[in-house]
Amino acid sequence: MMQRLIHILWPSFLVAGVADIIFTTLFDPLEIIYRGEALIEHRIAAYTIGFFVFWLLCIASSAMTCYFQRGADEINRCPLPPRNRPEGCPKRDDGSGFC
Repeated sequence: MMQRLIHILWPSFLVAGVADIIFTTLFDPLEIIYRGEALIEHRIAAYTIGFFVFWLLCIASSAMTCYFQRGADEINRCPLPPRNRPEGCPKRDDGSGFC
């Protein structure tokens, strides 16, 4: 589980850093205006908030990639041993399954 978490967080951290650098190079955070007022008053706060927003977007992207990479065997695996599966389960050992 920890390895999967590292596979999600580390690449998303790196991409978020690059995205934040590119975004703040192209746009001055103090010039982003909403309803006639500056959205954020301090550049450091804008850089920090921007980085975390980019990081959350990249985490979502990496997590979806890991989710969709799973095979059918991993998705359809029953976590219960055969004897503890509910009555009527086709994968139950005692032959009480419907299939």
